[in-house]
Amino acid sequence: MRTLRRYLASEIIAATALVFAALLLLFAFFDLVEQIKDLGRGNYQLRQIIIHVLLSMPNHVYELFPIAALIGTLFALAQLVASSEYTVMRVSGISISRMTAMLSAVGVLFAALTFLFGEFIGPPTEQLAQRLRSQAITGLVAQEFRSGLWIKDGRSFINVLEVLPDSTLKGIKIYEFDTDHRLRRISFARRGDYQSERRWLLKDVVQTTFDDRKAGVIKIDEASWQSVLEPRLLSVLLVKPEQMSAWNLYSYSQHLKENRQKALRYEIALWTKIMYPIAVLVMMLLALPFAHFQRRQGGVGAKIFAGIMLGLGFHFLNRLFAHLGLLNDWPALLSAMLPTLIFLSVAVGLIWWQERR
Repeated sequence: MRTLRRYLASEIIAATALVFAALLLLFAFFDLVEQIKDLGRGNYQLRQIIIHVLLSMPNHVYELFPIAALIGTLFALAQLVASSEYTVMRVSGISISRMTAMLSAVGVLFAALTFLFGEFIGPPTEQLAQRLRSQAITGLVAQEFRSGLWIKDGRSFINVLEVLPDSTLKGIKIYEFDTDHRLRRISFARRGDYQSERRWLLKDVVQTTFDDRKAGVIKIDEASWQSVLEPRLLSVLLVKPEQMSAWNLYSYSQHLKENRQKALRYEIALWTKIMYPIAVLVMMLLALPFAHFQRRQGGVGAKIFAGIMLGLGFHFLNRLFAHLGLLNDWPALLSAMLPTLIFLSVAVGLIWWQERR
């Protein structure tokens, strides 16, 4: 039995690695095509583009793990069915329940790798990729903290408390330094609206100017502000909740709650992050009943196509329920669990049906 477990695990791991290689090369090509259009902007050259693509790959590994595990397991089991090895296993006394347990052992390994990439490898490399890209194009260096988004623009440091979906800025603080690194002016604006050509209209502005011996305060209803910031760049600088680690999502959602702000989007992303490794195991279990059908009911190619459709269906269902949860204020745990529960129910139902045949 131990030899059989090792053989099955090696076949599934090899097939999944092959699928991963193909999918990662495909997504790397898509990223390269997407980034090539910015070639020559600022210091964004081919070397920086290749580094950006490579740094984005760990995040793709995390996103693709359920799909790759499903297709890889389906391919390995379909090959066993086609070569009659699966039939030999069954007549030797290996029940579907025992086969499910063997798959689950490999699934736990894949789930651990998914958690590793999603928590410790993917988020920092993706953020580094975005920072390197924005710094090469505009010279900006940005970082998001609990106090908001911090950006270095020449000799000025900019703190934005909140960026709305329409790129409106709220709670803007601009710290201006001179060539000797002395603070000369602090400007606070309640709101900033983008005009055109990197010009912003600041509203309810309070400026504090520092001279050698005194400080002065000026209040202005509206002021024009020229900055390298623009809406398209802000979307790059800000970290998407789906690309944050579970710990950062938890910390930031708690911070929003403490400040009586809506944290549902971050809570849904947090629970989705927790459920994602479990989804890898569910996808592998779903591959078992599909691969069990005999060759006359569909060849290996047809089963792989079915696996791709199932994987895409799971991916889109995850996004659908996340948006529905936000729109309807569903509990975050329910929004994150429903897609996995649906596919788990289908997998268990099909396994039970085949066990009874």
